[in-house]
Order: sequence, then C-alpha cells, then structure tokens
Amino acid sequence: MTAKETIEKGKAILGIEFGSTRIKAVLIDGENRPIAQGSHTWENQLENGLWTYSIKAIWAGLQDCYASLRADVKKQYGVEIERLAAIGISAMMHGYMAFDKDEQILVPFRTWRNTNTGKAAAKLSDLFNFNIPLRWSISHLYECILDGESHVKDIDYLATLDAYIHWQLTGQRVTGIGDASGMLPIDPDTKDYDENMVKKFDALIAPKGYPWKLRDILPKVLVAGQEAGTLTAKGAKLLDPSGHLKAGIPMCPPEGDAGTGMAATNAVRPRTGNVSCGTSSFSMIVLEKNLSKPYKSIDIVTTPDGAPVAMVHCNNCTSDINAWVEIFKEFLEAMGQQVDMGQLFTTLFQVGAKGDGDCGGLMAYNYFSGEPVTGLSEGRPMIVRSPNDKFSLANFMRANLYGAVAVLKIGNDILFKDEQVAVDRLTGHGGYFTTPEVGQRILSAALGLPISVMKTAGEGGPWGMALLASYLVNSDKHESLADFLETKVFAGNKGSEIMATPDEIDGFNTYIENYKRGLQIEQAAVDFK
Repeated sequence: MTAKETIEKGKAILGIEFGSTRIKAVLIDGENRPIAQGSHTWENQLENGLWTYSIKAIWAGLQDCYASLRADVKKQYGVEIERLAAIGISAMMHGYMAFDKDEQILVPFRTWRNTNTGKAAAKLSDLFNFNIPLRWSISHLYECILDGESHVKDIDYLATLDAYIHWQLTGQRVTGIGDASGMLPIDPDTKDYDENMVKKFDALIAPKGYPWKLRDILPKVLVAGQEAGTLTAKGAKLLDPSGHLKAGIPMCPPEGDAGTGMAATNAVRPRTGNVSCGTSSFSMIVLEKNLSKPYKSIDIVTTPDGAPVAMVHCNNCTSDINAWVEIFKEFLEAMGQQVDMGQLFTTLFQVGAKGDGDCGGLMAYNYFSGEPVTGLSEGRPMIVRSPNDKFSLANFMRANLYGAVAVLKIGNDILFKDEQVAVDRLTGHGGYFTTPEVGQRILSAALGLPISVMKTAGEGGPWGMALLASYLVNSDKHESLADFLETKVFAGNKGSEIMATPDEIDGFNTYIENYKRGLQIEQAAVDFK
C-alpha cells in the first residue's frame, strides 16, 4: 500500500508529542515508517516565579501542529486525513495540572522545570525511602499542601500534560505506566502505583481533612498495548477544528517523553538504554536488578510496558547552545549574510569537533534553570575562562557541547562506576545528534561507552509515540513490546556506533573535573541577586 492509499484508507497512525519548545506530529504507515509530519513552536513563560504554559497555548499549539500535518499530507499526497488507525499523545513528563469537578484548571500548569518543591521532595523521599525528585507530580502536590495553597481541597483530577490532553480527547482519566512513574513510584509487580506509598501519603495528609484520597485524583495506570479509549466527537473537534477528522479512532495510553524516547530507540529490554538530548537531557537504562540504594540524582521510572529504569534527568541541555547560535546568526545578518540555520548549526558543531580535548581550559555552564543533580536551585548561563586559556571558536563551541552533557556525565558515573550497571547498547536521539558524529562522539567521551545513533534519531519522541499507538493495533496478541519493536520496527537495525578514543575520554575527564570545581562559581552567580 502506498503512503497515499494508507492515508485514504484510514490505516495511518499518528503520534503527537509536546516538547519543551516544539509540538511535533508524525504520521506513520503500516510498516511504521514516517510518511508526514507537522510542528508548532512554543515557549514556556516564567510567571510569578514558576514556569508554565497556558491552557490556551496548549490547545492553540496542538491545533496548529495538526494543521501543519494536514498541510504536509495535502502537499505530498493531495488527500485529506479523515480517519486514522490509532493515535497516541505524549508530552514532557511530571509537573502539576490540578482540575476541579468542572474540569477547570485550579492554578496555572506547573512544568517539570520548576524547582520550588524542595521541602516536599525531601520529606517524601524520607517517608517512602525512595528518591522523589523535585519535578514529580507528587512533589508538586505535597508542596502545595505544605504551603497551604487553598485550591488543594478542590482538586478532582491531578494530571500530567499528556494525561490532560488524552482526557480531553477521549474522556478517559488514564495514563501510560511510564508517565505515571513520574507522578508517583510504581510497583513493578502490580504495574500500578505503589500501594504502600499511597497509604503512607494518605495517612500523612489525613489531618488536613481533604475530601479526596490520592487514588481518587490520579489517572488510572495502563501499560503499552492496553486500550485507552477512543477519540470522541468533542476530541476530534479539539484536534482538528476543520472538521475533517472523524471520531471513534482508538487511542493508546498516553506517555511521557521518556517512554517515547525508549520506543524510538528500541531501548525497552534490560541492558539497553537511550540518551535524549534536547532542551533538557536524560538517560534511561533498563535495569536487570534494583539498585543497591536510593540516589538523589537517579530516578527510578519504567518502560512503557512497566520494566524498571534508572533515569538521570538534567533540566538543561541545548538551550544555551541555541542562544549562542542565535548570536552568530545576528552577527552574520549584521554583515549582510543570508543565514541557513541548519547549516549554521552544522558548521558550528563541526568547528567544535576540532577543539582541544579539554576545551583549552574553557568551561560552559548551560543552566537556564535550576539543576538538581548538581544542587543548583536556579540557573545562570555562563562561560568561564582564565586569561591563559586557549580562547578560540573551536574551544568555545566544544566547551558548550561538553557543557550540554556534563551533568549527564556526573549522574551516570553513579550507575556505571558505583553500581556497575551493565549496558549492551546505548542509543542517542534528539537535536544534539542532528549533526553527524559530533554529539555522538562527545557523549561517548563523556560516558566512556559506545553510542549508537539511528537514522530516525531526528524523528524522536513523536515517532516513538506513533510506534506505541501502532503496538496497540498492529501487534500479535501475546507479543511483547520489546519483540514488536525488534521484529516489526527495527528489524535488527542498531544504527551507527561510535566509540571515543582514549585521548577524547581523557580530555572530557579533565574538563569535568574542572567543571565540578567550578560549580561554586555558578552557585555564587545564583546567590548574586
């Protein structure tokens, strides 16, 4: 079946992901290959000291993204999207979206980027004997309780962004297990919220006398392949205001961007892993066994089918690189040059690849926001150098490329050095890897492991979400998600693999030791109001 026939017959599958700076839609065919895409650019706002996106921006962004997909389909194939075989919704994980019984949001959406939940996260980590990160939904909820916020008594539903959108499109209060694992810890045996922790939390807040218990307000947990409702008439109109898209389309469990990254890189089996590098970065290693103890910088989440995963999450990655590239763009335009942004990024990445292994002594701190792994409550982007350092464009760009994955290195050293976690395959995806080999080689130097990148790396999360939707409707009844991905999507393709040289690894290690000593400079900048 051609791509056009696939669309006309309603056999195409749609994955949509809400990233930090872009909402992207990917349409795939029956062979799980991308055949069309759409996108919408957006940005979070800092309002009253908290990072947020408005409800209006969420729906305007979704509709514009889908309209962009429709336009791409019309341009390529001359047809309209009327029906689909399945749809999946994904978004950046964690955060806090609290709704009342009338489905009205009670306070502005608080994203994963907020670090105001320190008291709550610390108390819950002690209560549960489990690392509860600042950005998790349960941390946000308990912080609201500790801070005496009046809206808490009125909560009827507590959702993440993807769970909220899925709810509005289907009427179902559900979420995928990977997304749920960033709200509250999951019991790997029951594939549900950890019941002991649920009971401990309910007992903790019982004196407050709220009219709800925790399970009353959380979405139901589903694993990949389970039915999660169908697109309603209301949902179809929300997604496609033009009225062409019909209701009744099956929808798979919504997922967080961590889970879609695992799917997009064929990293759901134990001893596999992936590293996503975009606005934020995170590594996901599927574990063979539990870690020896909780670590503050390592989150335990799950694959979309419920296997435990060690996650190192970093709030900052490529934003500062993007900001510097914009400066170079302004310079070129001031010189009367026409600028191709793709070429500019590629050129600067390639220049960075030629820098000294230790970046000539330069250090880049890319902190637009706080960074829990290194203990920074706020961000102050900066370049640090001494008068005797080798200040060149190559070293400047290389320092920024190193800085983008420096915190990832610090967190993963615990897994690979302290816990001796074994990995057979580690796959990179996200914008950091768009320029061939450069980011891949630098990450290999940082982690001391070979890094694979697939040709589909640029498709990323929305393609992974489409694959999870495909698994709902195209898998054999008893086929595991890992087997489905291995046999029906990747067919043995492991991508191109690069291993850094010993000199490159030594260079990064020199950089990271300087970087860790220099964190006091970053802290001083945060303290300087």
